[in-house]
Amino acid sequence: HKDGFLAMLEKDAKERAERRKRNEQLANALKEKGNDAFRKGDYVGAIQRYTEGLEKLKDKQELYTNRAQAYLKMHEYEKAIGDCEWALKCNRKCIKAYFLMGKAHLALQHYSESRQCYEKILEIDPQKEGLCKNCMSEVNMEEERMKDEERAMKEVQLGKLTALSIKELLQRLDRPDQNILYYVGGVRLLTGAVRDRTEQTLFRTNNGFSILKDNEIVRRSFCAERKNTAEVDLCVSLLHLWQAVCAGNEENQHLLLTHPDVNTQLLQLLSSEISEIQKETLALISLFTENENVRRQLVRHQDLTRWLQVLMGFVNSTDARASSAMSILSDLTQEERFRTQCRVLLSTDVLPLFAQLLNSVKLVNQAALARCIGVMGNLCADIVIRARMAECRECWQACVKLVDACSVSTAKYQECLCAVLGLMMNLLLESNVIIQDFAVDISGLCMSLLGDKDGRIVTRAIGVLSRILPASSSAVDEVVKGGIVKKMIKFLKAGGEITSNYALKTLSVCTRSSRQAQEDLVKSDKRFSVVLKLLESENEMIVGNAAFCIGQCLAVPGAATSLLDSNIVMILLKHAGGDATRTSVQENAAIALGKLCTAEPRY
Repeated sequence: HKDGFLAMLEKDAKERAERRKRNEQLANALKEKGNDAFRKGDYVGAIQRYTEGLEKLKDKQELYTNRAQAYLKMHEYEKAIGDCEWALKCNRKCIKAYFLMGKAHLALQHYSESRQCYEKILEIDPQKEGLCKNCMSEVNMEEERMKDEERAMKEVQLGKLTALSIKELLQRLDRPDQNILYYVGGVRLLTGAVRDRTEQTLFRTNNGFSILKDNEIVRRSFCAERKNTAEVDLCVSLLHLWQAVCAGNEENQHLLLTHPDVNTQLLQLLSSEISEIQKETLALISLFTENENVRRQLVRHQDLTRWLQVLMGFVNSTDARASSAMSILSDLTQEERFRTQCRVLLSTDVLPLFAQLLNSVKLVNQAALARCIGVMGNLCADIVIRARMAECRECWQACVKLVDACSVSTAKYQECLCAVLGLMMNLLLESNVIIQDFAVDISGLCMSLLGDKDGRIVTRAIGVLSRILPASSSAVDEVVKGGIVKKMIKFLKAGGEITSNYALKTLSVCTRSSRQAQEDLVKSDKRFSVVLKLLESENEMIVGNAAFCIGQCLAVPGAATSLLDSNIVMILLKHAGGDATRTSVQENAAIALGKLCTAEPRY
């Protein structure tokens, strides 16, 4: 009887496993049918298929989350939350369930519950920080919007004068076929009435953003390519109004950005021949780019391929437009999507304009040019842009010309000079024939800057030398003749980690290929007193280059003997057998130790 009972149990388990397998196949087939219906926008059909799938297999997590997603599309938020809870019973770490539940709670204005869902996602997977940050911002913005609208509604109910005037002014602007100056005056009055967040909210809740869509005269004037005086006045007034209603108000900024006419006109307004329109458009765009969430929306929905070129053109402006344009560019370059869009016209349109601006350093707005150069340096974070810039001969010629022109009067042009040296350092992360062609000229100019009073310029000049010299043995020969070794030892004595890093790298490059540099180092740094101290640095790059320099110079007669009274062997042994992250530290220390023993048998 016992054996028979066990056999029955085994048979039952086998049958259940086979039944589950069949049900799982049926549930998967129904899930695919549901997914197909969802993609086609048939959410009712999708819900039906997912429900049939769950009848076959009640613990299939994906069917619950997929049905929850369909319920969200149908605005059946409570049902979506219910399905997410069931999905979490199947898998308590289901990120999709928490994400969809967060969306459903937000739609129901359950703000704290929504936040808790996103916090749970971050707890499960810290890699989802970006997603959670965006979701939290959405919750915060929605909660703020609701509070604003409740406050605004109370003001209307209480009959507050300002609240009523916003509504009345919008109604007046809604009148069709009035003289254009009527609308100019109305928009200006409305701008004056918007003084705080409540008025901004009343503008939004009374359909203020529909003024372009609903009023043909206003829309035609705003979108006209060539504007008469009255149309210019109306356009400038509208830009002023939008600044007033969008300042510090993310919800309003989102709404304005998604307006089709505003979206398509921004670039045209930036390119306008009317300076006042340009100025107010820049001020409006600045509101968008200063806010990380709105900036991302701008980059996501706008075609920004021409923006770099257009905004860069403002460097020729002598007024505040130049500064505003550079601030916008500085903000935009933080976005990877913007950097990617900048690739499109870089070689054909942007770099020729950039070279022209560098060549005109004495004629343009120098403060704006320095910031523009900094923007181009930031764009070098994109390896495609950096490679193309590094291959542009005109760009290098313009950089060399600017350094040459500014080195005569560094005090006047120090910001431009500092910026262009930084840009050159970024470009020198690349290696190509054009860089080799300019190596002698660039290294010569950098040598002339080593006596400058501005420490930033000196540090960057040494940085450029450390990166340009490996490209050309002729450049190494020229700077060695110019006394570079003695100058670098002087900077190493003065200290400063960044400068020391560049100076030691420069010495490494020179001593690697120049016997004269080796002899100069032995002569300038008696008993290697300066370089020996650097072997004790906590900076691995400095230690590695210091060991390399010593190793190269031990070929000079008497160099090894001069170290007999030092603790060089112990220091090199420590580094050769150490656990530095950079393997070059161990290698260079071991090689220097070997050369030391070869050059002086007493070691």
